[in-house]
Amino acid sequence: MPTRRHDIDALRALAFALVILYHVAMYYVAGWHWHLKSPEAVEWLQAPMRALNLWRMDLVFLISGLALGFLLRGRSASGLLGQRSLRLLLPLAFGMAVVVPFQPYAQALANGTIGPGFLDFLRRYFTGGPWPRGAFDGSDFGVTWNHLWYLAYLWTYTAALLLLLPLIDGRHGARLRGAFLALRGWKLVVLPLAPLALASLLLWPHFPPTRDLIGDGWLHAVYFTLFLYGYWIGVDAGWWDEVTRLRWKLLGLMIAALALHFALRALAGQPGLAARLAADVYLWTTVLCVLGWSHRLLNRPWPWLAWANEQVYPWYVLHQTVIIVVVFWLAPLRLDVAVEAPLLVALTTAGCWGLTAIIRRSAWLRPLFGLKARVRPPAPPRYPSPTSPAHPSGRSV
Repeated sequence: MPTRRHDIDALRALAFALVILYHVAMYYVAGWHWHLKSPEAVEWLQAPMRALNLWRMDLVFLISGLALGFLLRGRSASGLLGQRSLRLLLPLAFGMAVVVPFQPYAQALANGTIGPGFLDFLRRYFTGGPWPRGAFDGSDFGVTWNHLWYLAYLWTYTAALLLLLPLIDGRHGARLRGAFLALRGWKLVVLPLAPLALASLLLWPHFPPTRDLIGDGWLHAVYFTLFLYGYWIGVDAGWWDEVTRLRWKLLGLMIAALALHFALRALAGQPGLAARLAADVYLWTTVLCVLGWSHRLLNRPWPWLAWANEQVYPWYVLHQTVIIVVVFWLAPLRLDVAVEAPLLVALTTAGCWGLTAIIRRSAWLRPLFGLKARVRPPAPPRYPSPTSPAHPSGRSV
């Protein structure tokens, strides 16, 4: 098994690229709340957006758990926690202070709860408000992290897993991990579903998603379960061979589970518990299917991978604010959706690309966007010139 898993690197980059497209679509999809909404609502977007929304962040957290397992090799848990805290909490704090504020400003301005003037907004924002009710998402707290909620959740799960490591990697934890990695055939599909279904039965009715970290009991149960699964699977050859072997069957199960979920929603007229359990089946089979197909098709040294791996973090931090800035500029032009949407994607991509090009070259900006400090190559040794007489000490004179 190679030490570098190209399929995982590629899947991470593609998963975050999907986040950008998803947030662009959130501007247009009819009936779904977002910070800004297009006056040209698109009804047909609901079905594909729901099909994507049921598993996209679950896959991201599984990949994050898998990456943590790689990072932990040869390091102490305490040292890794310090390093991950710097890589996650510093961009979160900087992002909340510098990158995110235009988002609540644009939302509150569109709601009519504030007047124009970004600097006036910032003075009020950095003192915690107060704000009219519903001025922007998170206005009850005075400030917001908006799309950067993932960094807070990821740090929480990372800290929890590292603190629980003596239990997770202990005798009983190792046996449970071994049992998980030994799952084959239908057991690989059915048994890991049990914690997800249990969370839906016990927590989903009482803890609707909030992304505020405190009241997200159901999402924490689901996301941490996927995070732990990712940590467990690592690069175990037998597990990956099995999920790759099952990829066609998983594709069929995924489609059937999604059809069942939509049918149950339509029959009930609302997202009931039966539809939620079907969504859990769809979630897990989709994650397995994506892992199996990516291992089959993407596990090669793609020439764009090194570039993409360094782009992912800054693009994630920047993308939603760039989307909203571009929307803020495009909306008065009243372009047709068929023209505006591709233009929004193109300008968002160009904005993230250009800003990241600056960030990557700046020693002080790099850590603020989650990038490692550049390591300068050591200076070549200096030797006496062949024509220079040398001092007996070895130094040129």
